[in-house]
Amino acid sequence: MTDTEETPIVRDLGLQPLDALMTAAGLDNHDIVQSCAEPLTHKAVQRARKGRRLTPHMKRRITEALNKALRQKAPEAEASNHRVKDLFTY
Repeated sequence: MTDTEETPIVRDLGLQPLDALMTAAGLDNHDIVQSCAEPLTHKAVQRARKGRRLTPHMKRRITEALNKALRQKAPEAEASNHRVKDLFTY
């Protein structure tokens, strides 16, 4: 590779920890979309689960929605407080 060539940006980073956590909790994309106070689409959640690169703001939005959905699903359980770095590997 010469100095003038650019390294391509890897956009597909594989399944994320978010996907495993949602599956284990029995949550689907619609549960996350419903829990979000800000605009969020099913497509964005699917992209997050499959490892497509998201903006930091969108990762925070999905993290907040996931925490809220987990609290709604099991209110008697200990409050879930996942962070962005717990859900995404990039």
